[in-house]
Formats: sequence, structure tokens, C-alpha cells
Amino acid sequence: MSSLRTSRTRLVAAAATVVLAALSLTACEDGTGVHASDAQTPTTATANTPSTTPFSGASSSATSSSGSGSSSPQARPTTGTARPAAGTSASKPRVPSGKPVTCEGANTKTVAAPLNRPVNHMLLTVTNTGSAPCYLYGYPAVRFGEAQAVPPVIEASQPQAVVTLAPGESGYASVNLSATDGSGTNGHTVNSLTVYFRGRSGNESVGTGAHPALPAKGVYVDDSLKVTYWQQSMDDAVQW
Repeated sequence: MSSLRTSRTRLVAAAATVVLAALSLTACEDGTGVHASDAQTPTTATANTPSTTPFSGASSSATSSSGSGSSSPQARPTTGTARPAAGTSASKPRVPSGKPVTCEGANTKTVAAPLNRPVNHMLLTVTNTGSAPCYLYGYPAVRFGEAQAVPPVIEASQPQAVVTLAPGESGYASVNLSATDGSGTNGHTVNSLTVYFRGRSGNESVGTGAHPALPAKGVYVDDSLKVTYWQQSMDDAVQW
């Protein structure tokens, strides 16, 4: 009797095993079952797909990495704007040298104008017509008519610095033509004037002289004739 029960128990266990196996097989066939080996396999479709980049011209090395967590350098964007090479003429505007020179007849214009005040005075105006600054050294060496010597300078009129004229600027000197009290000697009328320019040393003339026009009736000069140093302003010139 006991052996019969044992046999039945074995048959029931075997039948249960067959039923479980059939259920497992059915689950695999209809797609609802998952194998243990499949559950451990990662999905790699997105990991191997290169990420998109907004930079045109990005290198392939920047987008070929797998999703391992390591970062790859990104290529810089191409702006499309070309830059001139450093040191070329395109990178710097051309600047004229502008090296100062000595003022003289070739790079200036000189005008001589008799003054009502102070009386018996003439104003010399020298304008820089060149493209570079020029220095008016010392005082004008003026020659009226056929005079053999130039008149002396009023030493007290010497400015603190050399007069410098930028292109288009003017410098000034006044000429005391004759004594206001009539004390001068050898008075006479002259109709021509030459103005010579001094160099840095002050002892020599440089360049060409200027020949400003005088009034048609000429100007009256005597032995008291003298000049001022070149001045930066007209006011400083006419006060002597």
C-alpha cells in the first residue's frame, strides 16, 4: 500500500514538472518571457550613435566616442570671417612720419602787414604750409630794400620755448620800423622785404627766404629798426 502511494506521489511531481516546463515554453514563444541572459545585456543602439553638434566643420573624433563617460574635445565653430595675419599692412593703418623740420621759405607762407597800433610797427605772420610740424628758431632776419645788415632783436621778447607750428598753424614776430618820437636817423622809404629763417644754432640762415609784399607806397624805416623773437601768439608779438 505504501509503495502505491509513493508511486502516485512521483507521478504527481513528474506531471507538475511537465506543466511548469510547458508554461515556460509557452511564455517564451508568445514574447512575454525574459531570459536571464537577455536581461543582463545592455541596449547599445543609442550608445553607439554619434551625438549631434551645432558646430559646422566639427572633427569626427569629437563625435565617435561610445557612451563610456569620457569626454572628447569639441571642434571650434567656423565663423567665416578671415583675419589678416599679424604684422601685415592690412592690420595697421598707415601713419605719416610727421617728423618736425625747420621752418623756411619753402614750407611756409609769410605775410607782412603794417599795424595802426602800435604805431610804426609791422606784423610778420608765418604759416606752416607743409605736411609736418616745423620749428621757428630765434628771430627773423629781415632785409628791407638793399640793406647790408639785418636789424637787431629785442632780447626781452625771447620766449621760453622754441615756437612750433603744426601744419596750418601760424607764428608771429613784430618789426619796429622807426622811432615814434622822431629820434631815429637815416630814415627812408623801402618797397621790398626779404625774410630769412634761422637754423637751430641761431647763427645761420636755412632754406630759402620769403618775399612778402609791402604796401604800394612802401614803408618808412630808420636806424631804430628792430624785431622781436618769433612768438606762438599774435598778442605776444605786438606787445613790444
